[in-house]
Amino acid sequence: MDSKKTMNSTENNQSSPTNTPASSMFYQLQIVLIVAFILATLFTAWTPASLLPGNLSERFAEVLAFQATETAAFPTPTARPRPLIGLVVGHWDDNTKDPGAVCTDGLTEIEVNQAIATQVKQILVDQGFDVDLLREFDPQLQGYQALALVSIHADSCDYINDEATGFKVAAALSNQYPERASRLTACIKDRYSKATGLPYHSSTVTNDMSSYHAFDEIDINTNAVIIEVGFLNLDRQILTKGQDRVADGISDGVLCYIRNEDITPTDQP
Repeated sequence: MDSKKTMNSTENNQSSPTNTPASSMFYQLQIVLIVAFILATLFTAWTPASLLPGNLSERFAEVLAFQATETAAFPTPTARPRPLIGLVVGHWDDNTKDPGAVCTDGLTEIEVNQAIATQVKQILVDQGFDVDLLREFDPQLQGYQALALVSIHADSCDYINDEATGFKVAAALSNQYPERASRLTACIKDRYSKATGLPYHSSTVTNDMSSYHAFDEIDINTNAVIIEVGFLNLDRQILTKGQDRVADGISDGVLCYIRNEDITPTDQP
């Protein structure tokens, strides 16, 4: 019986590795390392930065600054400049006091030009463009740079004949980029005719239109045209009561040019 108890005791000791000296030492080493790690962490957190050795305080400050930056809100992006279009309001000038054509009942060309140009501006702004309303002899015209420039005018209040109805468009005779001038002219002719139903009055396009003063003032890269939107006599109804259609025709023509849209072939002036 004693020999069996001794054997069982020996087996139990051999099957329990935790009782070995090596295991006990390893366990104690783990405890020491864990305690050391905790103490080091507490020391770093509670020690003033000025007491940290070497440049450790600086590196610690950099880490805190980086974390603050990471949690900060993203900066608001800067809006990109919108493409620019210029609109000259014919005869709008405080110096010359020239109202343009004047009708017998007091209606003036400048009133019509301003009303139409204001509506064109709003349409183009809604389409994502910045638009300048410029005076007839605006100082900004010197070297003016834009995707396009349109000068808006209206024709005579006088009755000339039954043929004195319709609109006309002209670009500069001496244009640096004739193909661009031709396209802008064609776009406005096509879209304006479709929006208003007015005919193109090619026979009354004058040298004054082709030699319009602003053509020589603006930057050579700014494509420009002048439009006579209709006659204040026979076309008075649409120029005063249907200005939304007139404005649509001009803005559609400008957008046709800028967006390189298809156009119905039309005769050039």
